[in-house]
Amino acid sequence: MSHHTLSPRQYLILGLVSICAPLGDSCLSRGMTAMPSISLAHPAALVAAVFTPWIAGGIVLLIGFFASYLTALSWADLTFVLPATALGNVIVALLSRFWLHETISLERWAGIVLITLGVSFVAQGPSLTQRAAPIHGEHEAEEASEVQPR
Repeated sequence: MSHHTLSPRQYLILGLVSICAPLGDSCLSRGMTAMPSISLAHPAALVAAVFTPWIAGGIVLLIGFFASYLTALSWADLTFVLPATALGNVIVALLSRFWLHETISLERWAGIVLITLGVSFVAQGPSLTQRAAPIHGEHEAEEASEVQPR
């Protein structure tokens, strides 16, 4: 089993995956705490909220997350990329505590530590699973079955 080494650009993409979502979510939270309660029964209030600065910034950051997430999935397995998003839990907790001034219970901190430990195990593996090449006869049989009408 060979380990796939990441390029600096790929590390940058994983960094964006890890940071854009928690920053975007934190901006959404900051913006929504300044708004009155919103209900799906009043979609105009929801649309108006989208255009407030904190919420619009959060949406832009979440679009950046999604773009970097899709990019990472184009060259790495989901089981490698998804744990990179789990590191966002640590970032969210820190932003929530020190920027949004939320109280975080000991149980939540313990959960964040457990998630971080789990991510460290996953990060030790390859970013892309080596798949076995199809056996010569199987590949031709698959192609033949795709050509025949059903």
